[in-house]
Amino acid sequence: MTRRDEISTFNEHELPEAQSYPSLATQGSELIYGLHDKPPVVESIFVAVQHVLAAFVGIVTPPLIICTSLGIDAANTSFLISMSLFASGICTFIQCKTFGPLGSGLLSLQGTSFAFLGAILGVGNTAIQAGRTPIQALSLIFGVCFFGAFANVMLSRFLHLLSKVVTPIVSGSLVMLIGLSLLKTGITSMGGGTAALKNGTFANAQNLALGFGVFAIVIVLTLAKNQYIRMGAIAIGLVVGYIISAFMGMVDFSIFTKLPLVSVPIPFRYGMSFEFGALIPFLILYPLTAIESVGDLTATSMVSKEPISGSVYVRRIKAGVLADGFNSSLAALLNTFPITTFSQNTGVIQMTGVGSRYVGFFVSGILVLLGLLPIVSGAFQSIPQPVLGGATTVMFGSIAVAGVKIIASEELDRRSTIIIAVSLALGLGVVFVPELFNNQPALIKNMFASATSTGGLTAILLSWLLPQPSTSTDPAVSTDGEIA
Repeated sequence: MTRRDEISTFNEHELPEAQSYPSLATQGSELIYGLHDKPPVVESIFVAVQHVLAAFVGIVTPPLIICTSLGIDAANTSFLISMSLFASGICTFIQCKTFGPLGSGLLSLQGTSFAFLGAILGVGNTAIQAGRTPIQALSLIFGVCFFGAFANVMLSRFLHLLSKVVTPIVSGSLVMLIGLSLLKTGITSMGGGTAALKNGTFANAQNLALGFGVFAIVIVLTLAKNQYIRMGAIAIGLVVGYIISAFMGMVDFSIFTKLPLVSVPIPFRYGMSFEFGALIPFLILYPLTAIESVGDLTATSMVSKEPISGSVYVRRIKAGVLADGFNSSLAALLNTFPITTFSQNTGVIQMTGVGSRYVGFFVSGILVLLGLLPIVSGAFQSIPQPVLGGATTVMFGSIAVAGVKIIASEELDRRSTIIIAVSLALGLGVVFVPELFNNQPALIKNMFASATSTGGLTAILLSWLLPQPSTSTDPAVSTDGEIA
């Protein structure tokens, strides 16, 4: 994610602040195939594979982290990863094809979102601590994800009002909290994961060497001059780490013998339950992802040489955010986690010069096919925890930095500083001391189970309640760190 900026108008109202892509506007790569062109099948498949490779790790990593953290068994983990790929394919088709007011009609990929990781883990862990099984926790997670997605369905009709609630200070603080709260999960994986904590091998020399080795590889590749290498840094780091760990005897290949030949989608496989307190963090996060989708769709329009203002643009943005909400509900029915618009495909469009939405149909088909093949999910499931942690920790840190960039796009006064400071303090506080609400009713425990829900609620309430400064000259923070 990059800094936020105002991007257009919305029926004489401002759209919510969204991700700005100034480099795309200036580089202006020539398009070989435009939005409505139909490239030859071979060329379409070639470009579609590049889109899939750019988004693949982002799609499968969230369900893998969730399943590992909640203690989901191997068979169900494999199924959930497969369904993430399958659902991403179906939802990509909806976004690219359009059905009435549903879908932007742009070459825009859909995939499982990292933004919801902290909230999902908070709800799941709280449910397990209350005596539910991991499978029952999944039932609750899918229930709140399903109903929470309707927030984006409704917001798609009133996008111009969203900026009044989710300001850059609020959204920046939320994005920072998402990244910072996930660092604990990444570092735990680098040390060997929860299984290593139980068997006494956590942070041994082997785990640390492998984890920090992958960590270093990803950093080096991210700094490379070649765009393809930078885009594939995490995937390359995972592959190299996987090969090294295989030679070290750390990969359990027996998992492949236990997998079925095909993963058959079974809607409502885990059922659905619901608790209002567990819904709160999702009602905060869905509008945040709507803002991000506005930016991603705008960038896709820009590199596809399509309008980024006017009635056509407005319709596409509304339809794209509507598809985000509808697709997230559909994903919950298909036993996977919230789906949002991915930004990775924007870079692929720019590099290949192909902006045809026709390619999106091939992307959709490839993702659906991969989702039906358990061997694909098994390969990711067999990745040793230190390898996964080494790659994702960099990613989580980058999310936090994205939040800093969003905040840095605004002038910080005394009021903004207080909002950021208090939301970070309370949000990270519940991460550091998760026992804080152990003696409170289930509603309270679920409501404040994650950094994003606690910090997000705090940021929104303070942004609403604190009076605007009378002057714009208030200092924010002194050089010694004290609030001026």
